[in-house]
Amino acid sequence: MSSSYVVPITDYVFPTLEPEATILSPLGVELRPAQCKTVDEVYEHVQGADALLVCYAPVTARVIEALRGCRIIARYGIGVDNVDLAAATAAGILVTNVPDYCVDEVSDHTMALLLALARKVALADRRVRAGTWSVPDLAPIHRLNGLTLGLLGLGKIPRAVVPKAQAFGLRVIACDPYLPPEQAASLGVRLVSLEELISQSDVLSLHAPLTAETRELINAATIARMKPGALLINTARGALVNIPDLAEALKRGRLGGAALDVLPVEPPPANSPLLELENVILTPHSAWSSVEAVTELQSKAADEVARALTGRSPRSPVNPEVLPRLKWLKP
Repeated sequence: MSSSYVVPITDYVFPTLEPEATILSPLGVELRPAQCKTVDEVYEHVQGADALLVCYAPVTARVIEALRGCRIIARYGIGVDNVDLAAATAAGILVTNVPDYCVDEVSDHTMALLLALARKVALADRRVRAGTWSVPDLAPIHRLNGLTLGLLGLGKIPRAVVPKAQAFGLRVIACDPYLPPEQAASLGVRLVSLEELISQSDVLSLHAPLTAETRELINAATIARMKPGALLINTARGALVNIPDLAEALKRGRLGGAALDVLPVEPPPANSPLLELENVILTPHSAWSSVEAVTELQSKAADEVARALTGRSPRSPVNPEVLPRLKWLKP
């Protein structure tokens, strides 16, 4: 059977593309997987696309110009900062994400990093392996019960963090200008201003999207207003943090430690100052990952493509203002 649709996959990190094939092959879709890293590679690969599946590859305005007959750009993930959303919207192309696929995983990972930082698990393990068996060398370690956890953002993932943190006796505050205070109150969380969040948190955990307002929000100026010895966790977007400023604060002891699952440049360069610091925990952008989450992610992204190719409205449009302009959308 000849293919009815061409769906390039710009890049992927999955062991198999069976979930996509299961959903899309019955529609006559030809999947064209690749591992594009540059704009030029993406531009060449997406020619003739009826729909596009994208993970981390850059989908710029130049790429979108090549998507003449494309109905949808479906992102494997929550954030869409690697897609030029304005260009896609101007071109009348739907952009979708999968906003609910790894809530358990990232909230669990946040707590794992919090516990590892506060209890100095990674540092203790390195010291023991190096032949040092000493509790005083790990000081200071503080009791979690009674500390304040500040959440920057209170979307699905940080809302899942809340009861897990409260179970350890942490007091939870949050800054989220888009959330009604009563929703936060129902979780036992007090909404505060950004200034209060920064100055009151013993542990500050980042869960905000990357925007012009949040880029490098954690920098020398904001770090100076944090509590001495405070801990920083980032499972959101690497560019929320100015890495040189953070490294300097950690080196000087201004902050007690940082645990980062995401970085502005991944993997970090060999000369990254973070790699030299003992009070830093780094994980390879793995907070989202589990066997179950991967299958869910692939299936939900592929289902969005299937819906678009069959004239149905997507479940998670990032630019819903495009919908009234779509001639292929069934009434």
